[in-house]
Amino acid sequence: MDPLSGMFGARRNEDIALDLMKFIAATTGYGKSTGPAGFQGGASKAEDDTAQLLELYTRCLATVNGKK
Repeated sequence: MDPLSGMFGARRNEDIALDLMKFIAATTGYGKSTGPAGFQGGASKAEDDTAQLLELYTRCLATVNGKK
């Protein structure tokens, strides 16, 4: 057991998975569309980016929970 966990409280797996997802997305550019944003297909690009990030979060959560 981590000696600091009693001091700061245990972190939930969902929070750990979210931090992991943010780290991966920020360092790799995962979930960022490379095309221009705006009215020319911007909504579908945003939806694609969101779907990719949700999939990444789901994978991170499964990893944190020990299910691969």
